[in-house]
Amino acid sequence: MAEESTQEVTQLLKRWSAGDGEALEELTPVIYAELHRIAHRHMRKERDGHTLQTTALVNEAYVRLIDWKNAKFENRAHFFGVSAQLMRRVLVDFARKRPGNKEAPIYLVSVEEAMAVTEGKDPEIVALDEALTELATFDERKAKIVELKFFGGLKTDEIAEVIGVSEITVLREWQKAKAWLFLQLNKKTD
Repeated sequence: MAEESTQEVTQLLKRWSAGDGEALEELTPVIYAELHRIAHRHMRKERDGHTLQTTALVNEAYVRLIDWKNAKFENRAHFFGVSAQLMRRVLVDFARKRPGNKEAPIYLVSVEEAMAVTEGKDPEIVALDEALTELATFDERKAKIVELKFFGGLKTDEIAEVIGVSEITVLREWQKAKAWLFLQLNKKTD
């Protein structure tokens, strides 16, 4: 997103947060397109025949976003960070509601494999969500980086902007988080 457009989105978000309904009308096509891009990037990793489509993921996240009362978004990065959290919730809720998930086996996988979610492995999204929740109890920043990268589809520079750190810090924390998650996901199968 160009710098001018980023500033425009930030101003519209601030106006919307202040109660300006017209700002939401101007903002909707811009944020919807960006949410669709993020969701599409994520859904490309899903198994073939996944019943949740990109547009449905975007619509559900969007409905949850605009339904928030008293939402105060600082800027574009903050908004898309919150959007990533909502997409995570939608995907995890979907995976948990899928028939047969209670009896589904948990597979020994790497973080990358869990993030690539292939045929019949929705339980891995649930396992990843549980591991992320545990990680957040003692290292919220690492959990946020994984959430933004995996569930939000954000790039390193976007993640750095959302959480207010350098890109090298994001990369370093991402590596540590992946290692910790790998151990956690594999420990559950032992």
